[in-house]
Amino acid sequence: MEKLENKTVIVTGGGGGIGSATCRRFAAEGAKVAVFDRNLEAAQRVVAEIKAAGGTAQAFQCNITDRAEVDAAVAAAQAALGPIAVLVNNAGWDVFKPFLKTVPAEWEQLIAINLTGALHMHHAVLPGMVERKYGRIVNVASDAARGGSSGEAVYAACKGGLVALSKTLAREHARQGISVNVVCPGPTDTALLADVVDGARDPVKLIEAFKNAIPMGRIGQPDDLAGAIVFFGSDDAAFITGQVISVSGGLTMHG
Repeated sequence: MEKLENKTVIVTGGGGGIGSATCRRFAAEGAKVAVFDRNLEAAQRVVAEIKAAGGTAQAFQCNITDRAEVDAAVAAAQAALGPIAVLVNNAGWDVFKPFLKTVPAEWEQLIAINLTGALHMHHAVLPGMVERKYGRIVNVASDAARGGSSGEAVYAACKGGLVALSKTLAREHARQGISVNVVCPGPTDTALLADVVDGARDPVKLIEAFKNAIPMGRIGQPDDLAGAIVFFGSDDAAFITGQVISVSGGLTMHG
């Protein structure tokens, strides 16, 4: 995608599974990648991989729940790599329990990471995009937001809020050359899924159940998500905004 050449991209949660795959894919397409993660070592490992492959990237430690950290990291990324053209809000966290077994402290953490953190990132990056009349925002939500998911009530609520936020911002900023779209992963081979499996009474049976429910017959891989995210971040998707796409191997087929 020549249209990504030398454009600066922020990916939050860039040290994790989907985040790192997305960072590598953007870099392979010629973008300059700001790898944001609260775990600086994880972000630095991704940067090392990108540089070894001939790409451009820099790691930035950032806890997205802290607005001061977000503002500092965004300013540092712009100073090092240039104006932000693409923002990928990928960072997330979940706790798997029936709603009545959760407690308010867990709700607060889930909301802070999955919704408030994304609000911070939008609020920090959008003004520059508005000024330049150009921007691509890709929010990574979840199919839990579209169809519900047992044991993920608050997480699903946060991701549903992220979808609604995305559609609203897409309307507010369309005439300023800014698009906002959403990618919803299905079950994907990440640390988050590993936590679910490890906590199951029969992990092998659970994985098989996931595979049997997915028409394509396998669990998603981080690289399966990266292509859709990078597409929405590119000018190939310039006339697409306010849209939600599931990358789930056919598990969900929402209209």
